[in-house]
Amino acid sequence: MDTAFLITAFATLFVIIDPIGLMPIFIALTPGMTAQQRRSIAMRACLIGFFILSLFAFFGEAVLGFIGISMPAFRIAGGALLFLTALDMLFERRAERREGQIEEMNDPSVFPLAIPLIAGPGSIATVILLSGQMQGIQGTFLVLGVALVVMFAVLTFFLAGGLLERALGKIGINVVTRLLGMLLAALSVQFILDGLKAFGFAS
Repeated sequence: MDTAFLITAFATLFVIIDPIGLMPIFIALTPGMTAQQRRSIAMRACLIGFFILSLFAFFGEAVLGFIGISMPAFRIAGGALLFLTALDMLFERRAERREGQIEEMNDPSVFPLAIPLIAGPGSIATVILLSGQMQGIQGTFLVLGVALVVMFAVLTFFLAGGLLERALGKIGINVVTRLLGMLLAALSVQFILDGLKAFGFAS
């Protein structure tokens, strides 16, 4: 088992899904609900998000091959997408865009929580990239295992949202988000370099 890969995979997925950043959004989407209602919505959102990511982990590379996109090319494109996400995190544009997706609804578990906040373009691209790095069915299951751990983290932050929000405060959440954004920027550049290396443009 490649421990370095598992650590990188967890860090990348954790940062791109950003459970800490989703926490105040979850609270805003479930005003006045009981703890049981919030727990049901949180679990349903995480299950749906994991199911979508699993589909792309298993079939994403096959779909890319069918339409003629090589894995190195997708790695470069995915790295660029993750880099843009990192910039949004660093300059707070991501939070503003997410807040704009909040609507008054009875059950936000499917939209916007599962899609696109948990299983969005960034996380989908990430599972495809990670699955492509570890060839074979075992590699795919490793990626899904990491995704499952991240889903548990998301669920934990959702259920403990009120306590953590009070503990960190708005400033604390902003600081953590920016630190995660810097980490994601470095990881995204590594994806781009790996893609360029496959084309022979980097050593």
